[in-house]
Amino acid sequence: MTKETSSSALRLAIAVAAAALALFPSLGALAQTAGAADAPYTVVETGRVYERLQDAIDAIGRGKGTIRFGNYRFVDCGVQEAGDITYLAGVPGQSALEGVACEGKAALVLRGRAARIEGMVFSNIRVSDKNGAGVRLEHGALSVSQSWFRDSEQGILTADDPGASITIDRSTFTRLGTCEGGGGCAHSVYTGDYGSLTVTNSRFEAGRGGHYLKTRSGRVTVRGNSFDDTGGKGTNYMIDLSAGATGVIENNWFVQGRDKENYSAFIAVAAEGKDHSSSGLAIAGNDARFAPGISRESTFVADWSGDALAIGQNRLGAGLKRNDRR
Repeated sequence: MTKETSSSALRLAIAVAAAALALFPSLGALAQTAGAADAPYTVVETGRVYERLQDAIDAIGRGKGTIRFGNYRFVDCGVQEAGDITYLAGVPGQSALEGVACEGKAALVLRGRAARIEGMVFSNIRVSDKNGAGVRLEHGALSVSQSWFRDSEQGILTADDPGASITIDRSTFTRLGTCEGGGGCAHSVYTGDYGSLTVTNSRFEAGRGGHYLKTRSGRVTVRGNSFDDTGGKGTNYMIDLSAGATGVIENNWFVQGRDKENYSAFIAVAAEGKDHSSSGLAIAGNDARFAPGISRESTFVADWSGDALAIGQNRLGAGLKRNDRR
């Protein structure tokens, strides 16, 4: 073979190799993508990967960003001091924060401008004061969707922020609540005096004490949910508007179980005082009854407010009184 022929062959080999690489330009990208999919926490906007949730939160800081969770059960927690952060499961239901509470409060402690939680699981959160929650909201707006809170002392617990809103949609609350603490009961959801609370298309089930949904918000929308107390133990009201509220409670399904700490009412209005008007509170289109085999009497709406509620048509099972004034 001549030198010229050898050079030609070399050039041809290089060209063939280059062409082969050109046919597979995504090999390196695929490796990076696989690594990102397996990463614990990824800040979507920068692509940066973090091993600790707190480091990912701190990287967003006072800005706005999204933390995508890998498909793991994380023994981890985080505190959001500022900013606007979305906590996003890579696959809904496959990312869980489990068994650890930051500041002795919750898996996520939120006091930034806003937070969104999508597709996450929160489980087995317990603390010394019996208020261990999946989420402790201390300030700012919160939106929760497609998430599951289970086997903890509380699902969501909040402080007061009358200028902000809370929205919960397509989420499930299972085996939550307890009355073992010295400071009173914990609940599946307990919100303070927020500007508004909206709960839609969600399920509350098998409570372990306290109420399923307790709020001090002055404006509520509770629509299209199920409150299944058949597996509950030592539970109380399904919905407790403890300081009074306006808004709507409509098209929900309620079943009261056998094991109750208090079975006197399904919905309570202003049982702890009248901080807000309840005038015009619309309660209609709901289905409420006792679990099969239970024979007792109870009240669908117990009202301490003294305001004119707008109680419309509801489907009530045997033994259920429409409403009464307390």
